[in-house]
Amino acid sequence: MEDIYVGKYLVKGDRYYTKDHEWAYIKNGKAQIGITDYAQKLLGDIVYIDLPQEGQTVDAGDTIANIESVKNVAPVYSPLTGTVTEVNNQLTDEPTLINEDPYDAGWIAILELSDPTEVEDLMTAEDYAELLAEIIKEEEEQEVEIETEEIEESIENIPEKELGYEEEK
Repeated sequence: MEDIYVGKYLVKGDRYYTKDHEWAYIKNGKAQIGITDYAQKLLGDIVYIDLPQEGQTVDAGDTIANIESVKNVAPVYSPLTGTVTEVNNQLTDEPTLINEDPYDAGWIAILELSDPTEVEDLMTAEDYAELLAEIIKEEEEQEVEIETEEIEESIENIPEKELGYEEEK
């Protein structure tokens, strides 16, 4: 899969996305979640995050965290249903990690998925990139180019066991 640039915004090719600009990285029946590059740039400098509690159960669409920036406070919605198994406590002291690296160091929580097939309801990176291009076109009244950048690992090369939603036999 390829990483995609929509104008100045990065869309990681190995993630799934929501229309509310959250992402999910799926592996071994778990989902690492966070907000997109577009969302963090829209928020501006992040100064605080209210993280979920380990053991907390959430449904897809529930507020899982709140991010406070110099501009406002924004909810983060869980892209999937599950139980929080881990939170990125580093964000408590360094919430700006979300601005600096929203897809890796700035992740928010990891969920043990209740229903791994819910992933099918999320957008692929390509679909999210198209949505983002439309949003930017409306907001900034300008066309943006969508460019791709090859990344090494493809979902096709990941064993179904690691994805966590293989069919039971």
